[in-house]
Amino acid sequence: MKRIYRRLTAAVSAAVIAGGVLGALPVTAADQDLVILHSEAEALPVTTGGQVATKVYNDEYPGYSGDGFVWAAASGGVKLELDLEKGAMYEVKTRCLSYLGDRLQDIAVDGEKAAEINIAKTDTWTDVSFGFFYIPAGKHTIEIGSSGSWGYILYDTVTFGYADMPEMKISPVPCDPKATAETKALMKFLTDNYGKRVITGQQEIYGSGHDGNYEYEFDYLKETTGKLPVVRGFDFMNYNPLYGWDDNTTERVIEWCKERNGIATASWHLNVPIDFADYTLGDAVDWQQCTYKNYQASNSTFNTANILKEDSKERQYFDAAVKMLAEQLGRVQDAGVPIIFRPLHEAQGNYGRYGDGTAWFWWGDRGPEVYKELWKLLYTELTGTYNLHNLIWEINLYETDTSDEWYPGGEWVDMIAYDKYEGSPTRWGTDPATSVFLKLVGYSGDTKMVALAECDRIPDIQKITNEGAWWSYICPWYDEYITGESNNPKDLLKAFYNSEQVLTLDEVPADLYSADVPQQTTVPAETTAEPAKTTAVPETTVQSSTTAGTVTLRGDVTCDTKVDVSDAVLLARLLVEDREAVVTEQGKLNADMNGNGSPDPDDITLILKKIAKMI
Repeated sequence: MKRIYRRLTAAVSAAVIAGGVLGALPVTAADQDLVILHSEAEALPVTTGGQVATKVYNDEYPGYSGDGFVWAAASGGVKLELDLEKGAMYEVKTRCLSYLGDRLQDIAVDGEKAAEINIAKTDTWTDVSFGFFYIPAGKHTIEIGSSGSWGYILYDTVTFGYADMPEMKISPVPCDPKATAETKALMKFLTDNYGKRVITGQQEIYGSGHDGNYEYEFDYLKETTGKLPVVRGFDFMNYNPLYGWDDNTTERVIEWCKERNGIATASWHLNVPIDFADYTLGDAVDWQQCTYKNYQASNSTFNTANILKEDSKERQYFDAAVKMLAEQLGRVQDAGVPIIFRPLHEAQGNYGRYGDGTAWFWWGDRGPEVYKELWKLLYTELTGTYNLHNLIWEINLYETDTSDEWYPGGEWVDMIAYDKYEGSPTRWGTDPATSVFLKLVGYSGDTKMVALAECDRIPDIQKITNEGAWWSYICPWYDEYITGESNNPKDLLKAFYNSEQVLTLDEVPADLYSADVPQQTTVPAETTAEPAKTTAVPETTVQSSTTAGTVTLRGDVTCDTKVDVSDAVLLARLLVEDREAVVTEQGKLNADMNGNGSPDPDDITLILKKIAKMI
């Protein structure tokens, strides 16, 4: 409720300022309800190496608050002594100035490092967050600063409080406006569970591995845990114009969903000829002369950027490959089966992360701008040219500072995926990689689900619950990645598969693909740092889309035959569940400014814009 209230008050305040509306509104600072402690740094205990000061040698740094600041020289900082009422995700913020250069600073909880961040050099006092981390209830000591000789930073204030966690309330409307009924039903099932339970998953082996026993991993899970996963990972890589063969992936997708009531996800490891310059379109090529690696590693002459040129040889090859893929996806669609489709995956690769700075697959080896256009081209070809509307589009992204450059936009994407492996680049253990999860949530402004589409070690479900890292589904890779004790000890698997917070195949409703899903024709605008644009509904008498009744005056929440600030205030109180806020059913109908069927925070903004004659 706290987060909802902050969203409402922020929306009201922003709209009042933008529209020039006058009048007192009962709002508070957007983040005030999260703060547990806010202090001048010099009022806190100073750790060894730090000192309270008003200048550094003879240099002054004006703009600090209070009586001074804490100067962390070669080491040192400040600490907090706290007695927390409950275990939760918390955030530490500081107002600081890194005067000498970029500096690594730590935060330690009870003597153990919880986070390390780089604070960039700046000439002004800057607000910096150490990120979100879980701390159990009870007494704790939190130390902020340098643990070694890497200090030389000034601390002005310190703020400690609850982390502003995402709501994870995602629209069930697919990005494809022509999505099939089964696809809409699956999307609704996924969004209904998102943020509440983790859905189990497992990748099957490629080709004819395990001597053709595609049930190897699934039999192992059944024997170990007594249960089976919901999501099964497939790959359409063997349907290609080069060496391809039919490994019956399509039949297994249909069987898993139709006969066993599971969910299918699929990637597409499309190969290209290494010697593409001398390749004749339509020729067969031995798999050893093909690659899905980048041109830097494979020395391939295939130029990914040329796919975007309609008359290029690369485009003709890509079109032929897409046609073969579409044939299989069409068979799946005809069977009434939707797929969580994860093509062109892990595109960023090493780009922006490791020393070589390249992608590891050819589809990402010409950088993010080419990749985004390639993604859009594939989407357009499959949905437009081949009339395929049984796909939930899932894109792989990473957590680097440049990862958001690879995101094509919400109108092209339904889900965001992450592939987590030990040492790439972090050794997570059973940690749920919450920092990564939250970063990926932020790329879409908390409007898209986030899944762990590949992993070796499964995160501990209690840590997922504690930290709010509610990956939509978790899908380990095949063979030793799931069966090896070093990756997933049997006790870990048993605990995960038998947790009430985890969904297994036996718990999937029988009507998964025939659920009654509201029919919608438009995709909601994606929320980013700014409020999503919403189109105002013309001022006429209209029927509510989901509630019986007639709107008499749109925006008139109080039903006093006029629209003013009191309507926005009453709606804000209603949405934060203020028990003294009485809104009639007619008022709720009038409040639905954006016409989506129920009052929400966007309606407040529209009411205020209407008052200010901005709409």
